[in-house]
Amino acid sequence: MPPARSRRHRRRPAPLATLFLVAATVAPAAANAEDSDAPLTLSPVTVTGRSADAAPAGLALDRPNSGGSRLDLTPLETPASIEVISGRTVRERSQTSVTEAVTQNATGFTTLAAPGNGGSSLATRGFAGHGSVMQLYDGTRLYVGSGTVTFPFDTWSTERIEVLRGPASVLYGEGAIGGVVNVVPKRPTTEFRNEAMAAVGTDGTRRAAIGSGGPVSEKLSYRLDVSGNRSDGWVDRGDTRNLAVSGAVKLQATPDLAVTLSNDYGDQQPQEYFGTPLIAGSLDRALRHRNFNVADSEIRYRDNWTQLKAEWAVSDALTLRNTAYHLTSHRHWKDVESYAWNAASRRVMRDSYIEIYHDQRQVGDRFDATWRSSLFGMKNEMVGGFDLNRIEFKHTNNSPYGGSSTVDPFDPAPGLFLNSAGTTPRSRSRTRQYSLFAEDRLSLTPQLSLVGGIRYDAPTVERWDLVTGTSYTKDFRATSWRTGAVYEVVPGLAFYGQYATAVDPVGNLISLSPTQKDFDLSTGRQVEIGVKQSFLEGRGEWTLAAYRIVKDKLLTTDPNRPGVTMQVGRQSSRGLEASLSLGLWEGVRVDVNGALLRAKYDDFTQSVSGRAVSYAGNVPTGVPERTANVWANWAFLPDWEVRAGLQYVGKTYADAANSSVRPAYTVVNAGLDYRPTGNTKLSLRAFNLFDEVYAVAGSANSWVLGRPRSAELAFSMTF
Repeated sequence: MPPARSRRHRRRPAPLATLFLVAATVAPAAANAEDSDAPLTLSPVTVTGRSADAAPAGLALDRPNSGGSRLDLTPLETPASIEVISGRTVRERSQTSVTEAVTQNATGFTTLAAPGNGGSSLATRGFAGHGSVMQLYDGTRLYVGSGTVTFPFDTWSTERIEVLRGPASVLYGEGAIGGVVNVVPKRPTTEFRNEAMAAVGTDGTRRAAIGSGGPVSEKLSYRLDVSGNRSDGWVDRGDTRNLAVSGAVKLQATPDLAVTLSNDYGDQQPQEYFGTPLIAGSLDRALRHRNFNVADSEIRYRDNWTQLKAEWAVSDALTLRNTAYHLTSHRHWKDVESYAWNAASRRVMRDSYIEIYHDQRQVGDRFDATWRSSLFGMKNEMVGGFDLNRIEFKHTNNSPYGGSSTVDPFDPAPGLFLNSAGTTPRSRSRTRQYSLFAEDRLSLTPQLSLVGGIRYDAPTVERWDLVTGTSYTKDFRATSWRTGAVYEVVPGLAFYGQYATAVDPVGNLISLSPTQKDFDLSTGRQVEIGVKQSFLEGRGEWTLAAYRIVKDKLLTTDPNRPGVTMQVGRQSSRGLEASLSLGLWEGVRVDVNGALLRAKYDDFTQSVSGRAVSYAGNVPTGVPERTANVWANWAFLPDWEVRAGLQYVGKTYADAANSSVRPAYTVVNAGLDYRPTGNTKLSLRAFNLFDEVYAVAGSANSWVLGRPRSAELAFSMTF
């Protein structure tokens, strides 16, 4: 259903066909009027329109997406929990990073962002980190190297973000037992779309962006987006700067064949901040803006994605698609990363002087064919295809990361980086991967459909130790599958159920250490039931889901031999998730979602001081069991709109023993928009309005704190 129109949407000039229709109606009457003195009365003609950049409202239950199915099913048609967040909504809420957009909008997602993981690590459904929550860009994954993913990060070029909660190995392979986030960029269109934005804010923040797209000729179109930002940061020496460039050219060779070449580049220099040390186990607010890193620290990520896509509609029944891609990622860290309070000296001990380079190159191809037909008189849609990847990864570092120093916690002298071992290449790997996949949807009746899928993955990892000269080769094999049913009781109301399996690596495949090479992939399974509904002619949408996930083959310590690791551990979660989007009346909309879960280690033992300690029953690290998001917007006057958002994240544990707790937090954001003209907008934004002090990641000794209260004034326009 079309979204409810806000009162600020202006009427557009009538299209030419409408003017001809009006003229044709008026002309005969005018001619007759010359022969008659009778007054002429015309029927009223109302011309309505919708601004070209109108924001899709609601949960998008009736819009096809690629994140939850290769058959481009809508969320209503898919037996899984799927959300689609429009890029326009993200930008209206001034969520400039993908992490902010996902965690402040999607149900049950929270951040574990820290410099070591690229600032992009997420948790959902009781599972955390890049090894369990996968991130894609335009349907393509970059394999995780040493726990780090650094692209995509900026939202200016985002058309939408598709979020799938629950196992997704059947679609994308190992490493997605918790869920998947797929960022879909803007792509060439046959209509001109041009936008620009400039913003200034507290902490010396400056942002600017421009985007343009449209036809070059009858068959050729383009899209180009550029965005950049700089800031002095909210901690000492917290300067940041980022640049994102996204470009694409599309050739519509024939009405049935399209080829798109795209290139996306990102250059990030994030805040060189690794956390705030706890004083006697507690956070001292006086340290909130202190930076305990060295003066010559460095962090930089450079990513480049080139993709060539072709889609050929051979017939109404058959569609062929192919994506070839070349991805590179170059990362550099030079920091002191660990801080701990020393009660005896009343100073902060710094150690782990770490310098690391990642050089990653991935070449791959993905092909699929979709066939639409009937099976025993029932409508059937099927897709099948393959994935091929070759990934090269080199790890350069200064292991064993020696060096230490002490500083005054309230006036830390940064000092310079210590590098006693020297930074040299230490390991490299080559991973070859292929997979075969298939998915099918069979409509038993107009209301009842069965949806299933299967995937076979076969990665082979070769790793060389460049210091000792040793190497290993390891083959992995895994099969994942999913089956489910959707029953649409009445149009817009659907019940569903599914069973899915998944696999996760015990460590990131392309950087798998020699000590982990002999272990199998961890396995998982999920049962989920739920209901989704679109009502009030699309002004309202809601979802409710219940699930249970079990993950087996975790690495755990042998209780009888604390020095021996076994692969017999188990972790599980069960929970409820709900979301609601409702247009209360014209110009007023409320979006609410929440998640409750019980996550635990069922069988998990670690060696502590040479003794095996069981953590069975404890909550996994980094996993909150309560989360909620609330957004409300009100167009209270013509051309004026106010919005406010609340994000709640329950307490989390920093260790498997559950002895170190990061408290729950609530962050409130707000904004005010004014449109001087139909194509310009002034926006005032306030972030963390009540200046909550909170931690998003960290250890038992230090916490990575979230952004304090800040504000921004932005001007944007379309042309």
